[in-house]
Amino acid sequence: MPQSPDSPVLTDRLLRSWVRCRRRAWLDLHGPSEEQSWSAHRALALDDQLRSFQSLLPQRPGHGEAACRAGAPGVVGLRLVGTGPRGLRLEAHPSLLERVEEPSRWGDHSYRPVLARQGRRLTREHRVLLALWGRLLAEHQRAPVSHGLVVAGADRGLERERLALGGSLQRQLDESLERLALELVRREPPPLVSDRKKCTLCSWRGACDRVAAAEGHLSEVSGIGGKRRELLLELGITSLDQLAAADPDRLAEDLAVHSEQHREVAPKLVAQARVQRQGVPQRSGEATGPALPELAVAPGVLLYDIESDPDARDDFLHGLVRLERGPDGRWPGAPGPGEILGRYQPLMALHEHGEALLWRRLRTLLARYPDWPVLHYGETESVSLLRLAERQGASDAERERLRARLVDVHQRLRRHWLLPVNSYGLKTVAGWLGFSWSQKGVDGARCLLWWRQWREGSGGPRRPSRDALARKLQRIFRYNQDDSLATWAVVRWLLDQDALVSPAPPPAPTGGV
Repeated sequence: MPQSPDSPVLTDRLLRSWVRCRRRAWLDLHGPSEEQSWSAHRALALDDQLRSFQSLLPQRPGHGEAACRAGAPGVVGLRLVGTGPRGLRLEAHPSLLERVEEPSRWGDHSYRPVLARQGRRLTREHRVLLALWGRLLAEHQRAPVSHGLVVAGADRGLERERLALGGSLQRQLDESLERLALELVRREPPPLVSDRKKCTLCSWRGACDRVAAAEGHLSEVSGIGGKRRELLLELGITSLDQLAAADPDRLAEDLAVHSEQHREVAPKLVAQARVQRQGVPQRSGEATGPALPELAVAPGVLLYDIESDPDARDDFLHGLVRLERGPDGRWPGAPGPGEILGRYQPLMALHEHGEALLWRRLRTLLARYPDWPVLHYGETESVSLLRLAERQGASDAERERLRARLVDVHQRLRRHWLLPVNSYGLKTVAGWLGFSWSQKGVDGARCLLWWRQWREGSGGPRRPSRDALARKLQRIFRYNQDDSLATWAVVRWLLDQDALVSPAPPPAPTGGV
């Protein structure tokens, strides 16, 4: 059946969203714009794309049809339109076109589409998008486009991969376009995806979070991803309330046919659902003793948090907050809004200074407080620090002493407590405890974007003012410091809960900072 004149034009943007999430594409077209939130991840993706394209074609690309006629090495801003299966109207705006020496209506040259990828591998999204660009470009230039180019990285590390655009890929494109067209004419959005852990980068996350909470979606239960949700649906358990009402032993037996791991986790999932339904934290039945025995006699703690660029595998900032017991042997309370505790020490890992300098500074600081535990939230900090020590030639004995000082607060929390939260990430847990970050709407992605802007501005040809660069750096430091203070908010809560059932230890000796 031909497409209705009232049907929406299928754009490459809608296709990209649909491949990622059927609901997202519908919201992109029909959703209220006020429910969409800005995400630094989009800005980071555009920044990565720019870096990759500049490495591929150092000269500035031309723009539009005129640049194509002139044979520019690279072209941006070309609008492509065409017709797809069943008369579907198509429109695309390729990120970059690269000239190739094959004839077209413009002369002895033509173009192929270029896509910048993030991540380590090609995905279905990349393949289908390039196939659409290639098809519409071939019609527009009246010359075949047999391959597209995928690039990643920058400078000497630029990776190039040719992707054949014919055969089965064109059939996949037709199928995707037809399904997308059917989805977009629905009156209601498609259901939430099974695994909502992947929604963290989406600008519609807040809107879908509210729907999930109202529905009692199984993905709201911490520990349930897409696979486990499908298994529970097969058993007739479709919501958080139904999971909370399930018999844990019976559920364990039902899930045992899939794996022993599912059998073991079943009682924990039921317990987690019950805690979330009741809204009251509960001690884990497997926990014994205090959650943080290391703090019983410690004179102080170092709160440790790293900021990283995961794609570049670069830990660019190591931040430590030095927090000492009071004269009466008591620990400081949880920080209030905007309150700063302890002394903050940021250590920047600049490539031009070398990793050896960073290790010496960290080593010196850690040696200054030998009896202080190093508290962090999640395994990133311990893994990164121990690998750094190994690369810098630390002895087995020194690494073992360092390992013994590192305390993963996230791990201890999960071992000892069930909380009425849908995630045990630092933002969610500390937020539930009442902690607030001093910079609203800032996350790790925004911090990384500031870092890249600071690096480019401090060494690039078009430098912002010194004050502007200093403000970006201070924002990064404050976000890193807040993460450590959020970790302390969780620590204080754990200590307070232990104090309710255990007598307070005698005051520990204090040491100067």
